[in-house]
Amino acid sequence: MGIWDKLRGELIDIIEWLDSSHDTMVYRFERYNNEIKHGAKLVVREGQAAAFVNEGRLADVFSPGTYALETRNLPLLATLMGWAHGFESPFKAEVYFVSTRQFTDLKWGTKNPLMLRDAEFGPVRLRAFGTYALRVADPARFLREVVGTGGRFHTDDITEQLRSLIASRFADIVGESRIPVLDLAANYDELAKFIVTRMGADFESFGLELPRLVIENISLPPAVEEALDKRSSMGIVGNLGAYTQFQAANAVEASARTPGGAAGGAMNAGLGVALGAEMARTISAAASGTAGAASGTPASPAGPPPLPGALSLFIAVDGRQVGPLDEQGVREAIRSGRLTRETLIWQTGMAEWAKAGTSNTLAPHFASMPPPPPK
Repeated sequence: MGIWDKLRGELIDIIEWLDSSHDTMVYRFERYNNEIKHGAKLVVREGQAAAFVNEGRLADVFSPGTYALETRNLPLLATLMGWAHGFESPFKAEVYFVSTRQFTDLKWGTKNPLMLRDAEFGPVRLRAFGTYALRVADPARFLREVVGTGGRFHTDDITEQLRSLIASRFADIVGESRIPVLDLAANYDELAKFIVTRMGADFESFGLELPRLVIENISLPPAVEEALDKRSSMGIVGNLGAYTQFQAANAVEASARTPGGAAGGAMNAGLGVALGAEMARTISAAASGTAGAASGTPASPAGPPPLPGALSLFIAVDGRQVGPLDEQGVREAIRSGRLTRETLIWQTGMAEWAKAGTSNTLAPHFASMPPPPPK
């Protein structure tokens, strides 16, 4: 090999970048002190841009295409290097390839819960997470503002900063929107679009673009979610007394299949009926206590069942169940007008609610009360 052939081997005549990774945003072409030959071919593929840097100063930027590196194709670099009358000799310059494709499926999320004020639940804490896409829109600005002199720049080198920025903007936007917690799921798309619009200037300052952001989930703390689940379950169940009786009937049917014969099945059936009745009384008492608290009537304290033969009556007041009432409670209800002959009542042993005027138990109480004045 002659001296000229050896020198030619030290010259770079093709500059290109074939990227096999999925997260490299910037790649500095490795030349190992080799010089770039005059007329060398530069290949910039779709989804790439190439930038020439001379002694730390950014010069020419090339979009996709194939170029012969000559003075007319490198006007800024020629000015920086003082080539007033063109050049034929090799030259040295750093070449940075910038990937301009979209980097997708990048993660964002709130590290700590966001404290917000909800109209229905009061102060609440929310967590949120999702994905977003990223693209280099201005290669020159991205190199100047973010990359610096590194030989390779990956998405991991900037996603942490962007994740914090997105979480901050998300908290601000959700707080300003005042959307109720239970309605946030219906506004994921609108919130995401608004975040993309609000963050356009933030990403542009880095030479970046935010093409898309997705909100995958906004969640409450586990304890609050558990309370909401219970509330939803109560709404689905509806009539708690009927539901309890249904559950008791299922338990009786299951117990009848257990070993023990007819006697065991009958005993289990009796226990199931008694348990169902007792649970129905307990739930009815709890419901009436809640209703009483809402209407201003003191709730009946938890205690033992009424004595045998004692009056235990439930009445319907303004569509709510109140009770159980004993003798004294019945007299006070009649005196206050809450219990009349037309009021619906129920007590143990009755198949359904009935008017108080049809009850033999209440007949003596109504007999002691004066009739209504004539109209």
